[in-house]
Amino acid sequence: MKIRRVLATAVALAVTTPAALLSVSPAYADAKPAAQTQEKQSKPTIEELEEAAAEAQKAYDKAVEAEAAGRVEVDKALDDLSEVDGTHPLAVASAAARKAAKDAAAAKTAADQAVTEAKAALDALDETATEEERTAAETALSEAEATATTAATTKTAADAAAAEAREKLDDARVAAVRAYGVLQQAVEDALAVKTAADAALAKAIKEAEEGEGEEGEDCEPELDLTSKVTGLPDKLVAGTSTDFSLRVTNGSDRHMDKVLTFVSVHATDKSGLKDTEKFFRLQWSTKSAPKWRNADADDYIDGVGALKPGAHADVKLRLTLDKATPAGNGVAFFAADFFNEDGSCGGAPDLDMYEFDVKAAGSKPGKTEDVKPSTTPRPGNTGTTPQGSASGTPAATGSLAATGSSSATTSIALAGGAAVLLGAAAVFVVRRRKTGSDA
Repeated sequence: MKIRRVLATAVALAVTTPAALLSVSPAYADAKPAAQTQEKQSKPTIEELEEAAAEAQKAYDKAVEAEAAGRVEVDKALDDLSEVDGTHPLAVASAAARKAAKDAAAAKTAADQAVTEAKAALDALDETATEEERTAAETALSEAEATATTAATTKTAADAAAAEAREKLDDARVAAVRAYGVLQQAVEDALAVKTAADAALAKAIKEAEEGEGEEGEDCEPELDLTSKVTGLPDKLVAGTSTDFSLRVTNGSDRHMDKVLTFVSVHATDKSGLKDTEKFFRLQWSTKSAPKWRNADADDYIDGVGALKPGAHADVKLRLTLDKATPAGNGVAFFAADFFNEDGSCGGAPDLDMYEFDVKAAGSKPGKTEDVKPSTTPRPGNTGTTPQGSASGTPAATGSLAATGSSSATTSIALAGGAAVLLGAAAVFVVRRRKTGSDA
């Protein structure tokens, strides 16, 4: 008997991200989470994952086609903008301005030479020169100096015009290359999304195949098994440790023989493209297991033990960031599962997602407020269950596609980090736990 963990964000982002990636605006690149939020996501089906993978493939193919067409266009643009024989208006204007500056320089040189010669002629007059000859020489010098002054002014203006025309031409060339760079980045982003979507689908199919050979019934959803986080800041600083807590509550009327908590942390750098999870270390301790222990490879935490109806247990958590952790964005997922000796099992059908900023070493840490979560109906549930954000704001209900977006998820998607969330989903999209020796 196994229980699975699936992040519906994988479907929502794989379907919606491709279009966003192809129309990405640099304005979104520096977007930051305004506040820590918590969202509930539902489990996608294999059919949905197949559709998401197909959409990601289409988006990648289109991105490759756009990049190839863009290469042709940028080559043509750079040829048109050539300083030597470019036909673009800016190239023509730059060539004309450059020639005008060259002619002005030649004119100034000639005018300066005329002044030199006029001075020499005036100096060469001796006492035998007539008044008319001396006046003529002085007039020639004065006129030569005036011409030289005009030539210098003309040259200065021509040089400035040539520099301005050259700058406009250079800007146009840079813009052409940058436009092509956007297409290249779109290919990389689309490939990352495609790879993650394919991985999520492959793992889901493998899980389904493995599940068919197991005896017993599937574990059932238990809406009243809840997990609530307190003390997790909206900003974590590299080189520091943050202690917070997770309260698991059995709000049902059944006895749960063994309860496990699921905690998974994922993060990227500011670009949203580089996975930085290797810099994170998650530890836990409970009343029954007070010594700090590392979370296991499956992201499950033992130590909660049995929970009677209405009972709760607290898990202390410590998240340590290496000093070299790059600044960026992160998300932490929480849930709880139970396993009974009679073979029954189940757990919270949703994952609670908390977003946070990752700050470079030496930055000011974030602030947290211990607030009570708001109570709102979950999608598909006629009852109510606690959910909300660490800042006291009610959490959104429904899927990511239905609610629009949260600040951090929008930032990640538009900056290319959709691939990272998808990759995170691929990691634990098929999380399972046997009730035998594993449980």
